[in-house]
Amino acid sequence: MVCQIEGRGRYLLAREVFPARSPEGGRLRPLSFAVRRGAASDLAAGDLAAFRLEGRGATLVRRIGRVDRLGDLLAALLAARGVTASFSEEVEREAARQGRKAGGREGRRDLTSLPTCTIDPADAKDHDDAISARREGEGVRVWVHIADVSAYVPAGGAVDREALERATSTYLPGTVVPMLPERLSNDLCSLKEGKERLAVSVELVVGKRGVREASFYRSVIRSDARLTYEQVDSVLGGRAVVPAGLGETVAAAHLAARWLAAERRRRGALELESFEPEVRVRGEKVRVSLRRSGGPGEAVDARGLIEQLMVAANEAVAARVAGASAPALYRVHPRPDPRRVEQLRDQLYSLDLPTVPLPERMAPHEAAKALSALAHTAYRHLASLERREDRPGLRLVVASLILRSVQQAFYSPEYRGHAALASTAYCHFTSPIRRYPDLVVHRALLAALGEGRAASARGLDELGRWTSEREREAVDLEREADGIARAFALLQAVRSNGELGPLAGEVVGLSPGAAYVAFRLGRERLPPFEGVLPLRALRGRGKGHGRGRPELNDLQTAVCDPRGRTLLRLGMAVEVWVSAVEPERGRVLLSLAPPGRYR
Repeated sequence: MVCQIEGRGRYLLAREVFPARSPEGGRLRPLSFAVRRGAASDLAAGDLAAFRLEGRGATLVRRIGRVDRLGDLLAALLAARGVTASFSEEVEREAARQGRKAGGREGRRDLTSLPTCTIDPADAKDHDDAISARREGEGVRVWVHIADVSAYVPAGGAVDREALERATSTYLPGTVVPMLPERLSNDLCSLKEGKERLAVSVELVVGKRGVREASFYRSVIRSDARLTYEQVDSVLGGRAVVPAGLGETVAAAHLAARWLAAERRRRGALELESFEPEVRVRGEKVRVSLRRSGGPGEAVDARGLIEQLMVAANEAVAARVAGASAPALYRVHPRPDPRRVEQLRDQLYSLDLPTVPLPERMAPHEAAKALSALAHTAYRHLASLERREDRPGLRLVVASLILRSVQQAFYSPEYRGHAALASTAYCHFTSPIRRYPDLVVHRALLAALGEGRAASARGLDELGRWTSEREREAVDLEREADGIARAFALLQAVRSNGELGPLAGEVVGLSPGAAYVAFRLGRERLPPFEGVLPLRALRGRGKGHGRGRPELNDLQTAVCDPRGRTLLRLGMAVEVWVSAVEPERGRVLLSLAPPGRYR
């Protein structure tokens, strides 16, 4: 267990910082105990330390760092969750040995003369995909090159066993817990600029109605440039020129991506806005922003360009593997529950957002189409609303409600399709450096091409459950770390500016005991911070409101007083003060501005 040390006379108090979660998902009560100063002479108040419980006592395992340093807090989080970033000597030795053995070109297509680039976030360290593209008549020929991790990670070896155990890389602010050793993930399997690398290439011919042809083979490639999303967005906006003579490549790839996006829209794919916190750590300074992507009718930007091409490659590989009956793992996204879609319609209506008529009795395939139509209608209204008033919190609310209306995707050896993409065949193939199911699919594709052995069909059900579970655990850990980092950044602002408030915010979530308010400190377009406003703070507020306990309505879109009058509603603008910041819990407590100052 990991504890924060607090001073107390001759004794130190060790208080558990990251308590385990109960089977129901809530946190268990944190433990605390006294430690004699003589038994822990290296510790001081504010330290983070790992202890091992033994009988009725606790033994100090190691000092981790200080509670006022974000890097130490995140290291403590990993220790508390039992996550280890380093690899055993056996795994490192095998990675080095396979790196020396896997460099042959035999049987591979030489594509090193083909103009090629990677397009990634500016801080990316592993590059598992690269693209090439050129216009051909009325279409575009696109190559999606994916690092051939299977050439370096033989099935059943030490590296493979460790990769299976981890199942995924986990990305925390300023650090990563990789699935593969750094020698592979950041070097030999990373498609670095100017370096020849082994790849598996998916060659697609794309037209206005989507992919017309697809072929697959092992290759040798060389990336001519490492481009960032920001660079490519500047190029697409006419503000810059692509380096290394890759202008035609980016333009052709962008055209193909636009065609693919339009075709997915025609077939009823769900277009969902997403909002992700971006945390930048420079020394002890932490900066936070909120990034928005996606949405119906949006122009295809650099991220969208890569996303569309990767989805097309994943669909093509899934169809090829399924056609060859090669055992593999597919990415399955079930159709939505019709009752949940009806609830979404009612929730949107209660927020004064337009909806669409629904069939009286919906089959699952009708529910998927209805969900897509509801999302499109809501986002179109939000776009018109945005031109009149600045209410980004409402966009956060709509995205959250829609996301909660869909079922969770998972890995399975069964070929069931992907409802959100309106795709009959889908798998994960394009990120084998950081996802184990992608490595399974690589082996299945190569087996279908007569160049290797796929995984045995026996045990694939369990493998699908395991990798799905590990993925969810990684997402939870990343979310917890992001919350810690955002609270840490806010605490730095509090220390610099003193009291914070009143701050303009919007209600983005409601629960039986609290409202969740998104807010910003400066000129950010989107509110990067979020805090908890206890509902007890609403008692007696506003003229004529009763003094009883505020209650959440049945649709979970509003909080009402005992007389049924609305006190808070999703998307409502409020003014709040920051009451307390607890970085180790990723928690920000808020209080309302004086009565009458919210609407």
